Amino acid sequence: MADLHPECTPAKRPQFGNRFLSDPARVFHHNAWDNVEWSEEQAAAAEKKVQENSAQRVCQEKQVDYEVNAHKYWNDFYKIHENGFFKDRHWLFTEFPELAPSQHQNHLKDLLLENKRNETAECRSNEDGPGLTTEEQHKCSSASLGHKRQIPPVEESMAQKLSHLQVCAEEFPGSSATYRILEVGCGVGNTVFPILQTNNDPGLFVYCCDFSSTAIELVQTNPEYDPSRCLAFVHNLCDEDQSFPVPTDSLDVVILIFVLSAIVPDKMQKAINRLSRLLKPGGMMLLRDYGRYDMAQLRFKKGQCLSGNFYVRGDGTRVYFFTQDELDTLFTAAGLEKVQNLVDRRLQVNRGKQLTMYRVWIQCKYRKPLLPSANREAICS
Repeated sequence: MADLHPECTPAKRPQFGNRFLSDPARVFHHNAWDNVEWSEEQAAAAEKKVQENSAQRVCQEKQVDYEVNAHKYWNDFYKIHENGFFKDRHWLFTEFPELAPSQHQNHLKDLLLENKRNETAECRSNEDGPGLTTEEQHKCSSASLGHKRQIPPVEESMAQKLSHLQVCAEEFPGSSATYRILEVGCGVGNTVFPILQTNNDPGLFVYCCDFSSTAIELVQTNPEYDPSRCLAFVHNLCDEDQSFPVPTDSLDVVILIFVLSAIVPDKMQKAINRLSRLLKPGGMMLLRDYGRYDMAQLRFKKGQCLSGNFYVRGDGTRVYFFTQDELDTLFTAAGLEKVQNLVDRRLQVNRGKQLTMYRVWIQCKYRKPLLPSANREAICS
């Protein structure tokens, strides 16, 4: 079965990278091991498996269907699973402390200090002459549909019209907030609700959108959904004619948890470019997604491959498997600076069945510069 989603695995754990398997005889002593080294033989076998399951491609007619009717396949997915498939992502606050209470204030102070240091370093370097500048380093604890509450008419109207809303920069949903988070591909809210439950900052406002109207309905009818702190709306990230409910340079954090991989590869760059424009200078884009040779990729059968490393599941939803370099190119081409780009190569264990499962996920943090490079040069001159 290739339809593996990461949320069907245990969610509560320490930050990855803290549990190592030094003695293979102890492999079944824990449910998971971090930073597992692959042997050359294992890597070669994974590459060979991908070559085999990629040899036969899905016909063009079906590929068009999967693209044109992508919303239908995701709606069907959420109608079947509702809120029982995914688990709350409580690991979010260990991997992404930027989402935790009060962290954004410390984060901003650190940014300002770092920016000052960078400006000073660049100016000194420029004084020494050209060519000496230093290169900068670089998705529910949701109630069932049976617990629906009545959505106020004004809120319902806004949700229906949101995709084509022309946003006024002076006043928009959450405009009075001091810290704004957007999750793209929110599903049934298993990222959004842990954030709202954990972060009680009165200045926090969370936006969340999904391609699936069924998923958004599940979010809006969840008892935890509070329109004074959160706005859920249907949005197609690949449709450049659809507007977001916020102006450019207004978001502190954009979250992409196992969502970019569901987009056709040749549309990914424009999607990241759009999201980058929404970030404030100093704002952060956080991503966690599938990595190349993840167990889910290796389990696909012949005839499920759409293009290189891009597959269709049995339910019609699609998934891409990334490398670190591919993600780095997407983010840096959108004008963002690398803060983190790590491979979470994990060995998960089913102790009952004595099975081992090798997962490969990539976790990234990329930041929008406080000042465009042209402005930094002007300050130094």
